[in-house]
Amino acid sequence: MGPLTGLKVVEIGAQGPGPFCATVLADLGAEVVRVDRPAEVGVPFDDHLLRRSRTSVAVDLKDPQGADVVLRLVEGADVLIEGFRPGVMERLGLGPEVCRERNPGLVYGRMTGWGQDGPLAQVAGHDINYTAITGALAAIGRPGAGPAIPLNLISDFGGGGMLLAVGILAALHARGSTSLGQVVDAAMVDGAATLTGIFYGLREKGLWTDVPGTNWLDGGTHFYDTYETADGRHVSFGAVEPQFQQALYETLGLDPADFADPGDRTLWPQRKKRIAEVVRTRTRQEWVEAFDGVDACFAPVLTLEEAPRHPHYVARGSFVELDGVTQPAPSPRFDRTPCPAPTRAARPGEHTRQILAGAGFPAGRIEQLLDAGVVAAAPEGA
Repeated sequence: MGPLTGLKVVEIGAQGPGPFCATVLADLGAEVVRVDRPAEVGVPFDDHLLRRSRTSVAVDLKDPQGADVVLRLVEGADVLIEGFRPGVMERLGLGPEVCRERNPGLVYGRMTGWGQDGPLAQVAGHDINYTAITGALAAIGRPGAGPAIPLNLISDFGGGGMLLAVGILAALHARGSTSLGQVVDAAMVDGAATLTGIFYGLREKGLWTDVPGTNWLDGGTHFYDTYETADGRHVSFGAVEPQFQQALYETLGLDPADFADPGDRTLWPQRKKRIAEVVRTRTRQEWVEAFDGVDACFAPVLTLEEAPRHPHYVARGSFVELDGVTQPAPSPRFDRTPCPAPTRAARPGEHTRQILAGAGFPAGRIEQLLDAGVVAAAPEGA
């Protein structure tokens, strides 16, 4: 089941955004084969979420015979995903042109930080660096405190893996009218920049400053921020619209008339101080109870441990447990082709024999490849 049932994906094993993209496709029902390295067979791993719901074949890509194995898999695939620096796949004999000779309809998804070209294309980097040059990192933080690190949500996952998934699906749609695949060049710097579009628009109109923590949506206002409670926890307010602001003030026991002219930036610091004083008089749970049923754009700030137990998530079944790891369930949801339940992360090389047999390799040839170390298989029951 799932809207992508029948779609075949070959994922060249990597870390971060590429595997996240493959997980998104697998969650939606695609059949994903992950190509791991023989050296990883039998080695423990902890990225369970980014390996779930697919099979694994271990192949030595540096061996020409290993490249031939992957090309055989490509012949029957719809999509290939890789996340090496530009030129690496070409040097391995697995570049787009070689793959498309075997399969003209292949959608070749490339995931990099800086992109396939440009002066930084070959430079090392991580999420924080890609986010830094977009302007987003400088915009997140408090005045005088330096940029706040937004986890790896902006470049790795939102602007990287998710953007690649969108690009792959768009290329598959285009293939429907041409029968031809294409290369999808998904650069985290491009995707992260795309996510910041609204803020560039606000800045152009004079509605956004480059000083972090001084704007409507970055914690600058008193009605869109987090506040510490009596027990050292936090709550969040996002009361942008007037009706939500009124409900917020009334629930806090404050007179809405004292908070007129919400757009007057000179009043924000004083009003923040007043609200902070009130919020510190009760615990987080007491505020949860006070705002229950009130439309004031309120929510408690939960930890990763607490979030899956929130009644709303529990009611929707938004989290599952696999391999002893609590993790988000597949999303979004579909009424006609619901996503399949995720399956545990595959051990590297767990399905080597099965995958090669499915690709048409005779049993004798599979054993030859295993003996030569071109491919590797996880021990039974390992």
